[in-house]
Amino acid sequence: MAIMVTGGAGYIGSHTVAELLARGEEVVVVDNLYQGHKAAVLGGKLYVGDLRDGEFMDTVFRENEIDAIIHFAANSLVGESMTNPAKYYHNNVYGTLCLLEKMNQYGVKRIVFSSTAATYGEPENVPILESDRTLPTNAYGETKLAMEKMMRWFDTAHGIKYVSLRYFNAAGAHESGKIGEDHLPETHLVPLILQVPLGQRAHISVFGDDYPTEDGTCIRDYIHVSDLADAHVLAVEKLRHGGDSDIFNLGNGTGYSVKQVIDAARKVTGHAIPAVMEPRRAGDPAVLVASSERARVELGWKPSRTSLEQIIESAWAWHKHNPKGYNDRT
Repeated sequence: MAIMVTGGAGYIGSHTVAELLARGEEVVVVDNLYQGHKAAVLGGKLYVGDLRDGEFMDTVFRENEIDAIIHFAANSLVGESMTNPAKYYHNNVYGTLCLLEKMNQYGVKRIVFSSTAATYGEPENVPILESDRTLPTNAYGETKLAMEKMMRWFDTAHGIKYVSLRYFNAAGAHESGKIGEDHLPETHLVPLILQVPLGQRAHISVFGDDYPTEDGTCIRDYIHVSDLADAHVLAVEKLRHGGDSDIFNLGNGTGYSVKQVIDAARKVTGHAIPAVMEPRRAGDPAVLVASSERARVELGWKPSRTSLEQIIESAWAWHKHNPKGYNDRT
């Protein structure tokens, strides 16, 4: 029996595929390569196509015995979601509907969903709890919340059990050095910072240094991508053992400020990394940190790469050897 990983050629998806392969799982990757990379898929069977293509998905399901699905495939740029919400509703929400319909058609009853802590919107507690209200402030977060709600109703109607994992910032790279983070455009802080010592930008911009935090800059969660991958695999095991549908936050519990991340990158790279202060971006909360206590207790999730320097060291090792990313764009 195989585990299907949708979006498995993407950043977190490819690291999850690597973790599954290391555990001896049979893996089927489905990715349209819009943002994914063939070179990031270290094994298993890769099917290049779109979840919204019914005939394509019929082929995948008919050719493989699928035991569970880990669902990463989605557009995820907050800014773009605000200017082109139709793209996000069509790809994220409709794509998930198509997937759930095929799961029901072929009798697949387990799905682990890569969600986002953006479903909460402005936090009412820090760290954020799973019981906090969900009021997204952007179309991206709204589509992810809609996907979660859709899964809840498919569970009610068809018994498809799901685990939704909500988190913020993945960072770092695989210990093998074979896979890492490569987006176009790049919007994540750690790879943007590392573009400075790589000679690809002159400085890193810091958007606001007057927030009510210790050093004035925003605080965010940063979790090593391999620890996130491990959580997705543990969620599959929960469902395999008869666990009920559930939602878990994944976070480090404290968070790091923008200045702390830059300082850690300076230490790791030995580069000065000039920082230029820019005006605040509209809608940026001061602190976004999620509590992962429930995931630790109920999934047995124990992140092993919790040091900020350790996370950045792994990212730097990959980017130094792959300064242009996978370099496989068509």
